[in-house]
Amino acid sequence: METTLRGVGVSHGVAVGEVRHMGTAVLEPPAKQIPAEEAEREQGRARQAVEAVAADLNARGNLAGGEAQAVLEAQAMIAQDPELMSDVDRRITVGSTAERAVYDAFSHYRELLAGAGEYMAGRVADLDDVRNRIVARLLGVPMPGVPDSDQPYVLIARDLAPADTALLDPALVLGFVTEEGGPTSHSAILARALGVPAIVALPGAGELAEGTVVAVDGSTGEIFVDPSAEKRAQLEAAAAERKAALAASTGPGATSDGHKVPLLANVGGPADVPAAVEAGAEGVGLFRTEFLFLDDSSKAPSEEKQVEAYRKVLEAFPEGRVVVRVLDAGADKPLDFLTPADEPNPALGVRGLRSLLDHPEVLRTQLTALAKAAEGLPVYLEVMAPMVADRTDAKAFADACREAGLRAKFGAMVEIPSAALRARSILQEVEFLSLGTNDLAQYAFAADRQVGAVSRLQDPWQPALLDLVALSAEAASAEGKSCGVCGEAASDPLLACVLTGLGVTSLSMGAASIPYVRATLGKYTLAQCERAASAARAADSAEEARKAAQAVLSGE
Repeated sequence: METTLRGVGVSHGVAVGEVRHMGTAVLEPPAKQIPAEEAEREQGRARQAVEAVAADLNARGNLAGGEAQAVLEAQAMIAQDPELMSDVDRRITVGSTAERAVYDAFSHYRELLAGAGEYMAGRVADLDDVRNRIVARLLGVPMPGVPDSDQPYVLIARDLAPADTALLDPALVLGFVTEEGGPTSHSAILARALGVPAIVALPGAGELAEGTVVAVDGSTGEIFVDPSAEKRAQLEAAAAERKAALAASTGPGATSDGHKVPLLANVGGPADVPAAVEAGAEGVGLFRTEFLFLDDSSKAPSEEKQVEAYRKVLEAFPEGRVVVRVLDAGADKPLDFLTPADEPNPALGVRGLRSLLDHPEVLRTQLTALAKAAEGLPVYLEVMAPMVADRTDAKAFADACREAGLRAKFGAMVEIPSAALRARSILQEVEFLSLGTNDLAQYAFAADRQVGAVSRLQDPWQPALLDLVALSAEAASAEGKSCGVCGEAASDPLLACVLTGLGVTSLSMGAASIPYVRATLGKYTLAQCERAASAARAADSAEEARKAAQAVLSGE
């Protein structure tokens, strides 16, 4: 009998296939005492396992490239965390085996962070995955992971670690469903980059029996268990219609009545550029520069290395717009040379621009490298600062850009509610705004973006979040300046129409989402988008907002 389950759709597309479950987690190692004379040997085993896992994660990152590489390199840094290793050594000294010491040290670290409200506490899949890989290596057992199958299937998991998501084979994994995670989790972002239909935050998904046929609609978040022939035909027809619409949609982003909405790509480095160009991106709306700094957390990359990497991206978009975000370190992206190690809550501490203003030489080097990378190129370079809270922040960044001789537009990211509330004030110092809806939702709702239990509050359709977007867009319009969205909200085709109706002037997203957004935006007039935006803001919940906007655009 056909039944329907609903989670949070995070990656477009339809997949129909049999369920296969992720391998079970590594078992808890037995607690047994070792003689004191074996401690040094066990400490050596632990260090070797940690280094091997870090090397494996970095190798997987190199294979995956792009955004996945930055994520996996960050995981490798977790594995090699000096404080964790000191705790492991201490536990071995008092009699634990290497595997038990690793297991207990990670468990203690996880509890400690959760108790302190740390931002990283939400990255349960990341932290557990690193622990499991180290313990599995020490125990000499295979690492649980993606099922071994020569037939395509739908993958079901409690959560997916980035190391698994990054190397999924779309030819075999038709789609995936997780019980935990949120719409802006690492795995959700990587799923969109891969173009694999995906649903997260679906409690009970693990209870689906192995081999059960399911139909997954990553656009609506619905799973149809044992779908009827009629339902499968409906879904396949809808998928075919979407595919045809994508193929027919080309050129710059615009509404059906010609209102231009540039569609830009989010990139993490040169490896992401080919997919962006192929998708028809009109430029880059978010160039995350962190990838350069994660290679060695002990020091910043040289100016020469930065110039080389930046120029590769800038050269790919002649006459196009490239918006570069300066280094956003801190919280889940700690760097030894830049971010404090003892903050009780780094997501609310010295992060982003705050870190850079505390280390002006790092900011100066990056801005100088960007200036040199753009020399002689016809690109429209724009540079923005992350985590801008007020006009004082905006002025400090603009002054730094001018002092570095940077010939570009200077902008501010709106990720903190105060920046949206005082957007006109900030715009007295900078020339554009860019909304990072992932963090803006996190700070507006006090809801960690990696915690599945609060994914309802991370839904970009939340009317309160739309209000903050509208405030920013209205302020930019009043000042005659631009206001784009570079958060994951822009990758939702229906929401892209609402954002356009709110007055957003450009949309930036993962390359795989650009065709979907282009095709959907081209169906409606600006007036229809504005009416849909008004209907969404008048709602009292994310679900009601989505339905209200859909009703307006479908003419109901």
